[in-house]
Amino acid sequence: MSTQEYFIEQAYTYNEAERKAREKYGDSIKILLHETVKINGGFFNFFPRYGVKIIGMIPKYGKNNYNHQISGLTGDPMMHINHDLKTLPNRESAKELNFEEEKEKLLALANAGKENNALKEVMAEIKTIKDKLETQGLPQSREEHPNLNRIDDLLIYNDFPPAYRKTIMDRAKKEFPLDGLNNYDSLQDKILEWIGESIKIYEDDKFKVRPRIMILVGPTGVGKTTTVAKLAANFGVDENGRHKRRVALITIDCYRIGAKQQLETYSSVMGFPCFPVGDYDELKKTIALNMEDTDLIIVDTIGRNPRDMIQLGEMKNLLDACGSMTEVHLVITAATKFSDIREILRHFESFNYRSIIVTKMDETIRTGNIIGVLSEFSKSISYITDGQMVPTDIRKPSVIQFLTNLEGFRVNRIKLENKFPEKGKEKMQQWR
Repeated sequence: MSTQEYFIEQAYTYNEAERKAREKYGDSIKILLHETVKINGGFFNFFPRYGVKIIGMIPKYGKNNYNHQISGLTGDPMMHINHDLKTLPNRESAKELNFEEEKEKLLALANAGKENNALKEVMAEIKTIKDKLETQGLPQSREEHPNLNRIDDLLIYNDFPPAYRKTIMDRAKKEFPLDGLNNYDSLQDKILEWIGESIKIYEDDKFKVRPRIMILVGPTGVGKTTTVAKLAANFGVDENGRHKRRVALITIDCYRIGAKQQLETYSSVMGFPCFPVGDYDELKKTIALNMEDTDLIIVDTIGRNPRDMIQLGEMKNLLDACGSMTEVHLVITAATKFSDIREILRHFESFNYRSIIVTKMDETIRTGNIIGVLSEFSKSISYITDGQMVPTDIRKPSVIQFLTNLEGFRVNRIKLENKFPEKGKEKMQQWR
């Protein structure tokens, strides 16, 4: 009796994996699925590279050269494969299986109590890929060219939102001819350039008006108070600990336990005044008293639930006391899901924030969520923080930094630095 067999093969490129599979199993194989994987390599496997794993079907042969037998399957084994492949987002690949034609053959082997470890491994791989693609919001169909799929897999791995990925894929299909798509390195370089073009850096960072008034708003727990202290230290204290600007700190967070005391402690160490205020009139008076002899006023606010529109409205009315020349910066954490970032940006829109401060960069290795949503809302990034140390764990962002933090991409740093040169700005403290 002839049987239907399945195989798994991996290599550094799709074409290489396909070639290896055809050498082993013949030219009649049908490739069902593929995904990007890490392949161990280098000195003691310390330097893995990204490659491609393909899963395919070996058509029946007269000679049973690769006779993998079935056992250990509960119920109808073909029913499991039928269900899993039909519900995969990759529906085009699933069509290659002739389910009804193979069902009786598989059932016959299953009832005979034979073993087929390869088939069980295929089923496990199918379930893993299905779960991963569904949780990552993969579109209903995959791109046809394998290098586009590899790029899309990297975008998924770096938490880019689905809409952003679609924009990148559509642009690649439009601007790259087929020969260009075959050159993976060239395609990857161009994709990184496009990602870099979508990252906006806040430019209006000068003390054109005195006092410069900065207000930090955002949800609870994003690190606003610590960021206020870092900004005050960087703008107000030089490397020798001497004051280079006159800075005043204001907090309207007088109700959260320890919030006022935390900022007062920072201000005491730096030698700057700190003013707790509780209402509109008190805030307006404090601003007026510091207008003449202060270079920078930084206002720390209460963390608010972005869904509580009443509380947000009350805080907005209070902050109006600062005047129309203020800079409002929205603070979010790097590890926030892109769907939550989108909601935060939308609900804080009434504050007319100029830019975004991204905190806790040390708590995640993927920043596609930040890049994708900020591009969608056309928002710039003013500062990023990486840790709790004051004043060291803050710096101004750069396009290069975000691109080099992307996982799995081969970064041509020299080329990208020519494309996205850092402009001369006031130097912030470096990471510790």
